[in-house]
Amino acid sequence: MSVSVNGLEIAEAAILAEVQYHPAPDLDAARREAATALVLRELLLREARTGGLLGDADEPETQDAAIDRLLSTAVRVPTADEATCRRYYENNRRRFRSSDLAEAQHILIAAPPDDAPARAAARAQAQELLSAVERDPAAFGALARANSDCPSAANDGHLGQIARGSSVPEFETYLFSLGEGEVCATLVETRYGFHVLRLLRRIEGRELPFDAVRETIAHNLSVAARETATRQYLRLLVGQARINGLDLKGADSPLVQ
Repeated sequence: MSVSVNGLEIAEAAILAEVQYHPAPDLDAARREAATALVLRELLLREARTGGLLGDADEPETQDAAIDRLLSTAVRVPTADEATCRRYYENNRRRFRSSDLAEAQHILIAAPPDDAPARAAARAQAQELLSAVERDPAAFGALARANSDCPSAANDGHLGQIARGSSVPEFETYLFSLGEGEVCATLVETRYGFHVLRLLRRIEGRELPFDAVRETIAHNLSVAARETATRQYLRLLVGQARINGLDLKGADSPLVQ
């Protein structure tokens, strides 16, 4: 991949070294992202030198500091005022809620995810326990104490309060679909093994008042505005530059998206 910016060639070795910082679906995409990052960095360093923010220093830390100073002066982002924050809050009230909580009880029969015989044996044992719980729900705690491979066995399998997003998705999918007091009719399979699961209590999240999230909203709006302004500034630099081997002005450019 041959890339140059304003007559300066970006070495292939430099692109390959940069690839590690740009995870992508395939190597070609990663190389393109790496080359883009290096071209933009060179444009920013050129502006920093022109503005007297950077001498001939080659140390990455010094260059990074100069780029930060350049962006802090070239990219101006106004602070979101009260009215803007409140308008965003009113238009996105569903986002500002405390997490739903679930109090749960389970029996875990553990098995490594890559051990098929152990998984089969764990499934069979867990199925027997589920059948036992269905026959006598009051026996759940005793069965957990005697059989569960989770430390919660010492507390009858009680897991306490679980917030959405704090457990593995496959576990939460079942947990938050149950009614209070309901035992899941099927085993819950996760990377840890097989779970016999019961929901004890559900605590619905509540809407958070504006005053509780005002600073978060202001910060998020500021970050979004800075990203937009920085992208616009980079488009300006790209438009003034001579770039070969890489299209940063086309519809598929990361600066256009």
